[in-house]
Amino acid sequence: MNRLTASALRRRRKQLLLKLPTLEAVLRGSLIKRFKRCGKAGCRCADGPGHGPKYYLSVSQSGRRPEMDYVPQAHHQTVVDYVDNYRRAREILEEISEINRELLRRRESL
Repeated sequence: MNRLTASALRRRRKQLLLKLPTLEAVLRGSLIKRFKRCGKAGCRCADGPGHGPKYYLSVSQSGRRPEMDYVPQAHHQTVVDYVDNYRRAREILEEISEINRELLRRRESL
């Protein structure tokens, strides 16, 4: 980053802004896949992997236990996409912040 010119840094920042996902389509958390046993005698889940997969969104909060929300199968792909959008947006914002910090360090206009 410190080898690029100020104008190259600003160009890179503009490119990154264009790559940001739609911010209304972001969801923080991790998607967890589980198989559950129903406990009924003679059910196939007793000897197999269980019923499922069932998906849960796990969201951690500072100082609290993670919260788990069930994700219906019909929403699974949307949740996968939204979680991925959040991760991607965070990575892009980190790089933009690094660019801005470098410009500030150089005493260039932001």
